[in-house]
Amino acid sequence: MDSPTTPLISRRDALIAGAGAAAAAAVSSSAPAAAAQPVPSAAAIPRAKLSLNVNGQARSLELDTRTTLLDALREHLNLTGTKKGCDHGQCGACTVIADGRRINSCLTLAVMHEGAQVTTIEGLGTPQRMHPMQAAFVKHDGYQCGYCTPGQICSAVAVLDEIKQGVPSHVSTDLTARPLLSADELRERMSGNICRCGAYSNIVDAITEVAGSRT
Repeated sequence: MDSPTTPLISRRDALIAGAGAAAAAAVSSSAPAAAAQPVPSAAAIPRAKLSLNVNGQARSLELDTRTTLLDALREHLNLTGTKKGCDHGQCGACTVIADGRRINSCLTLAVMHEGAQVTTIEGLGTPQRMHPMQAAFVKHDGYQCGYCTPGQICSAVAVLDEIKQGVPSHVSTDLTARPLLSADELRERMSGNICRCGAYSNIVDAITEVAGSRT
């Protein structure tokens, strides 16, 4: 039988007390280690100077060397037409044209493009004077929400240049002949640009019209 002078404690109170003691011990043991960690200074972050020609204009930047080309365009040059979608190179929303080739700007560091000629959607046309591909996208309703549209248009412009130069794709039947301007070719070449709204058929129509006007 319990002694009347012995205080009673419930199982719940015992668990709470034990958890509190364990937490206090963990904090006290980790505090010296945390305090010993040096705080990185701004001077310790590696930076580099960079010169780009963006949309026909010379631009000079000083960036953290880890800055992607996408972030350099959006955050440092305020060219927000280029979109950040998946940030893994899977959706194509960040597509720009660098030295004549379309690239996913989220997958490349800005410092890798010293002196490069970069074209973003802002450099293709303006609302008052649209690029033929922009006008065709409007005419054929090649967009819905419009988020992927800048990357789609930059990619589409580069696709026509690839076909003109005779660059084959995965569906090209003859690697030595000039690729055919077919729906299959366009779909394959544009497959890296995802439209979550599903405007794919309209996008193909828009590209086909621009391609026809160039022949």
